[in-house]
Amino acid sequence: MCAAALFFMMTGGLVLAADMTKAEPVQAVAAATQTKAKTAQAAPVQQTYSLDLDTTKYEKKTMTVDGKKVAFRAYENRVYVAHPVDTTYQSMNIYVPEGYFKGKTINGYTAKTAPIFLPNTVGGYMPGAPGQPSENDRMTGGANAMLVALSKGYVVAAPGARGRTTQAADGTYTGKAPALIVDMKAAVRYLRHNAGKLPGDTEKIISNGTSAGGALSTLIGATGDSKDYEPYLKALGAADEQDDIYASSVYCPITDLDHADMAYEWMFNGVNTYHQGNMGAMKPPAGNSQAKPAGVVTNRPDNAPVEAAAGTEMTAVQQQASKDLKDMYPAYINSLHLVDKNGKVLTLDENGRGSFADYIKSIYMASAQKALDNGTDLSSKTWLTIKDGKVTDMDLASYAVDVTRLKAAPAFDALDMSSAETEEFGTATVDKQHFTVYGKDHSTVAGSALADKDIVKTMNPLNYIGKSGVKTAHYWRIRHGEADRDTTIAVPAVVALRLQQAGYDVDFASPWARGHAGDYDLDELFAWMDAIGHKN
Repeated sequence: MCAAALFFMMTGGLVLAADMTKAEPVQAVAAATQTKAKTAQAAPVQQTYSLDLDTTKYEKKTMTVDGKKVAFRAYENRVYVAHPVDTTYQSMNIYVPEGYFKGKTINGYTAKTAPIFLPNTVGGYMPGAPGQPSENDRMTGGANAMLVALSKGYVVAAPGARGRTTQAADGTYTGKAPALIVDMKAAVRYLRHNAGKLPGDTEKIISNGTSAGGALSTLIGATGDSKDYEPYLKALGAADEQDDIYASSVYCPITDLDHADMAYEWMFNGVNTYHQGNMGAMKPPAGNSQAKPAGVVTNRPDNAPVEAAAGTEMTAVQQQASKDLKDMYPAYINSLHLVDKNGKVLTLDENGRGSFADYIKSIYMASAQKALDNGTDLSSKTWLTIKDGKVTDMDLASYAVDVTRLKAAPAFDALDMSSAETEEFGTATVDKQHFTVYGKDHSTVAGSALADKDIVKTMNPLNYIGKSGVKTAHYWRIRHGEADRDTTIAVPAVVALRLQQAGYDVDFASPWARGHAGDYDLDELFAWMDAIGHKN
């Protein structure tokens, strides 16, 4: 498929019998040739869906961005695999600026050259429904990223994806790892299968996501065309196409889960009070996402861990886990052989100090300097050293005390299996499993199991960046707020460093005073997207 091909997408939904090739039942589970796929895909379905997008069925809509009308066509609820497990989530919405159907140019883009914006709504590894443009987004306070994208001439393809709680009618879990990344890959394949049917360049797909959705955006960008996912995709009847993308926008990704506990304790060891309410609990989707219990910190993404205003002291067992995990982190960092953009080797000594720590400090210090230059009063940040208007040093331990700890140790592979991530690594019949050796060895749950290492592998982008047979996105924009402690900045920093070392173009920063959130800088995001979107 040519890079300039007009793009697009997916089945118009359930195909009428006259258009169907087969109407007999189809197994949506991986065949006996790949038993591991059975843990993530389940339940037979009774209908086959076409992978050919019906472009005749759409709705014309108009919304307003900054006082200007934005007209577009909506192709909604298009199932993107032939043998879906759950059509609620294995479908996507496609939106196309009306101007392209009249031969117009928008923001320098034409129907042939318009990039395709690929946002997801995943949070907390919960299922994410196909996204929709909105004039009143809770997190942005105005137009959401999808609507802004349409106003700037982007075609928008917003797939849904199964998550850790997705179940079949018989109670079988159908959305455990690696279902969400498999679904996203299937959606990309669907777009390529339908290239040319609608405006949009399928060779310029740009993903976007926040939190676990940021992890998903990282995975889809890092793992293009990897054969590890092929059995799952074949089981679903995904299109026989490539699934690599052009670029990834990533906000605060909850990723590298098999090492995230170590990273968290490297930063927060010694801070023994945590602020997560109902340890491990995640807020389910709600119609009124602004409604929060009293005493709970507000303005957090849907399905992010509930945050209590009052802190709770970690137990002796949790404090020991914190020490153990912190002590394990230097060996992991040193095994990665990281270097910065100047070629400086980044390592840690046995106490967790060294050039890698200095690199992390430099990110925070750059954020502080930018804030200072913009007139922000930083006098209360005693962990910063400021001389003559310049940020010259910082103390990481004091920073951790100031920002506070959100999660008790272990933050992700919780010993009592209360975390969302242990649920993500369950199977078709087992709701929760540990995914680290430390979590399994110290589990407080009798009979707990350790997730299949091959499935854990598929959920970590670091296993794919720069590897043979994998096409990683060339362009990356990664943001992790300075005040974010849902995971530690070391996690996205390592991802950024690995991408940079592999020769990819990476824009990584830590915006000052930002907590766990995304899409808070849409002007900057789309400036970056336009810069790469107009490249030949």
